[in-house]
Amino acid sequence: MRKSEVLAAESVACLNKALSRLRDIWEEIGILEHQRMERTEVVKKHIKSLLDMMIAEEESLKERLLKNIALCRKELKTLCQELNLPSFEEKENSTILELESALRTRLKVLSKQKDERMEEVKTLKKQEQDLCDILCKKPYYIDNEAVPSLEELDQFRQHLAALTAEKDCRKAEFISTKRQIILCMEELDHLPDTSFERDVVSEDEEAICLSTENIAALKQLLHQLEEQKSKNEAICTELRSKITALWDRLQIPDEDRDAITIHMTGSKPTTIKALQTELERLDELKLQNIKQVVQKVRTELTVYWDKCFYNEEQRKNFAPFFDEEYSEDLLYQHDAELLRLKQYYEVHKELFESVQKWEESWKLYLDLERKATDPNRFTNRGGNLLKEEKQRAKLQKSLPKLEEELKAHIEAWEQEHEKEFFVNGRKLMDYVAEQWELHHQEKEKEKQERQMKKTRQTEEEMLFGSVPKTPGKRRILGPTTPSKIRKPGQIVRTPHVIKTPKKGPLERNKENMSQLNGTALSGGFLQTTPAQCNLAINSVASTYSEFARELSEASRSNTNTRILNSTTTNIPS
Repeated sequence: MRKSEVLAAESVACLNKALSRLRDIWEEIGILEHQRMERTEVVKKHIKSLLDMMIAEEESLKERLLKNIALCRKELKTLCQELNLPSFEEKENSTILELESALRTRLKVLSKQKDERMEEVKTLKKQEQDLCDILCKKPYYIDNEAVPSLEELDQFRQHLAALTAEKDCRKAEFISTKRQIILCMEELDHLPDTSFERDVVSEDEEAICLSTENIAALKQLLHQLEEQKSKNEAICTELRSKITALWDRLQIPDEDRDAITIHMTGSKPTTIKALQTELERLDELKLQNIKQVVQKVRTELTVYWDKCFYNEEQRKNFAPFFDEEYSEDLLYQHDAELLRLKQYYEVHKELFESVQKWEESWKLYLDLERKATDPNRFTNRGGNLLKEEKQRAKLQKSLPKLEEELKAHIEAWEQEHEKEFFVNGRKLMDYVAEQWELHHQEKEKEKQERQMKKTRQTEEEMLFGSVPKTPGKRRILGPTTPSKIRKPGQIVRTPHVIKTPKKGPLERNKENMSQLNGTALSGGFLQTTPAQCNLAINSVASTYSEFARELSEASRSNTNTRILNSTTTNIPS
């Protein structure tokens, strides 16, 4: 049995015991039966009334609990829908009291969540309103009455983060543009003349709304100021260029130039005014010294004609260059022609510089080729001979490559401008080919001359003997030693001739005949014909490489040298 049932049984027993005791008391007192019935009825009514009242109270409690359960269920259903949560699941076999307690607890939790979300939405909307006021944007729509879901709150936070980033970006752009505008205004001596310009340059950075329209207007203002500044700079650059040119043409002294030096930088209106005044003064001086100025311009024209590779015919086409009637109109024609040439040169500067580079390399190559055929180059003791040979070899490789690049450059230029490119009135590549052909012809001519000279010298040596180049000292008798091969740059010296008694015509004729037969008497040496030929190396070698090759061949020849002396009796055979 339940404790409550045991307790109820005890209550019944207690009631029965109390009624039994009442009956005993009534018996002892002697109360009559009908009185006992009345009194028992009163006890019954009293107990019944008490129990009925208690039952009514418990029934009322039950009704309240049921009403609370119904109300909680209703509110929970609404909250679950607002918070986008699943419905509350009730436990089976729960008593009324347990169910009411569970529903009430869950309702309290969800109500708290709703309040928190609504408070966060309120805070976020306030932040959004502030950002929208700064950016001049419409607020993000969200229902003030509805409870936002977690996804909606997350989207709202991302929206605020984007607005904050946009505000920071626009503010940075505004500050940067504002600084540039202030600098431009200072450079232009421009004062703000509109309310927008005054708001822009004011110290209060919050005075202007950072809307897209205002940012665009800000950029437009900066663009206008920069355009004006660029125009002023272009005007100043042109004025300074003209002033500098006139200074040079008129030979203005430095002390007069120093007076305007302060205005040779910047582009403020005051600077432009000062430059214009100086130019007007120089123009007056120019008219007073028209001849001197025209001659200066002609000197500049000649420089640019050279830079643009103009030939004589092209130069003569500008007839005013040869006019001796100096006038303002003549100066104007010269200035116009000089300006045209400068513009023409600047447009094609890269191409002209490439041509100039080839021409300089070609002249250097020809100079090195000329030095390579100079017999006196072997007397060099400073190491220039080897350097020149290396430089010449390098140019032999680089010139063809440079010409190929130049050819490709010219072809591209001709295709772009749809006309041929001329240098000195001729197509450049034709001129290059002609220069190479003339160079090859000159080298071939020099080669033939060297061969003829070598042949003549060999014949003379065979007939008359080699001629000593420098007087030598008498050699000391001793064992013969092989001749040493000289190093590059050293002079080949012919051995000295030992004087012998004067021979008659017959003996001299025999001597010449012995040369023809393969032996010669020269400087006290007995030599074979190959050794005689080697005596002319210094005069016939045209380049360092040829000299080294011939000298090497001479060193490999096995020629026995014998010393002839009238006092020696035992001459080796």
